[in-house]
Amino acid sequence: MLCIATEENVDVLMSGYAFCLKILHERGLSLLIMQNGSNHVKCISFVDKELFICGQHSSMINGLQGCYSIYGPVVRFLRLLSEYDWNFSALVVDINGDLSPSDEEEINENFTISRKGYEEFAHNVNPAMFLATAYDRASEAWTRFSPNSSELRRLGAYAGSSANLLTKLIFEGQVDSYRWECLYRTPLNNYDAVILLHREKMPYPQQLLFPSEMNQGKHVARGNASKAFHPFLLPENMKGNSTDLKDKLLVDFDPLRCFIGNLEKEFPDTFKLWYDSLGGDAIGMVWDRSLSKKRERNEEKEEEKDRVNLLKAVGEVGKGFVRSIYLLKSPRLRN
Repeated sequence: MLCIATEENVDVLMSGYAFCLKILHERGLSLLIMQNGSNHVKCISFVDKELFICGQHSSMINGLQGCYSIYGPVVRFLRLLSEYDWNFSALVVDINGDLSPSDEEEINENFTISRKGYEEFAHNVNPAMFLATAYDRASEAWTRFSPNSSELRRLGAYAGSSANLLTKLIFEGQVDSYRWECLYRTPLNNYDAVILLHREKMPYPQQLLFPSEMNQGKHVARGNASKAFHPFLLPENMKGNSTDLKDKLLVDFDPLRCFIGNLEKEFPDTFKLWYDSLGGDAIGMVWDRSLSKKRERNEEKEEEKDRVNLLKAVGEVGKGFVRSIYLLKSPRLRN
């Protein structure tokens, strides 16, 4: 194991993987508040605040598990996610009865403020999923930045279909492995286009449970895997002295994250990207609403040709990383 220490973190090379370690203290936030006073809370770093929130959340979950050994049946969770009225109701989590009437009033006020202008900007309320607890009465800890309204709608739809499928599999006593795998697979036919990636170039190839394949749509691009980079060091590259290893070491290198960032930069306001950052080998694309403009029927073929050319350009941006690209749907017509 090779370690490289800096003032901010420690880079560790072990078994071909690179890790960036940061040392934090769970009482860092309270210590800073005691030292600087409550009026200086705004100066506290996001990392310290996040660590404090995670500690509070962990304590709450441990307490809940002590009261109820099975506190989160999957079907009930999926039903809650898909059927709860997120637009007009805050979800208040008060396991130990810690919230006072004034706390509940504050939560309601915060939720009302978050929903001002809903009728005019229904697609852009923030946060779309309002979760309130005793230590987070404004829903800032978990859902402040995501999911947004469109992501929440898709998440709810997936949760509902998964709950229905899981219920059916249980009652029918299904033993077919493929049917059970469908619970953990996102249906790719729900996207307008799909990008398949080279699995051996993924940052976490061992976490890919179910490789993705396409047997529908129009195959518009294909590419070979690059030999210029690897997200981790191969065994044959582990030979040599520490200086050579340092030159080969790529700390925090994630080709998927780099590819997504390049696409968002090169094609702003063109499509929405959906992907699994923990090991998925497929990226779903949904055309931006502005592309769904009204057009004549005889323009549809030309429009599809433009989409094909755009997807080919997407393949060029990800050259060496993109395996295949499929066009499933052109932007929908508006009447």
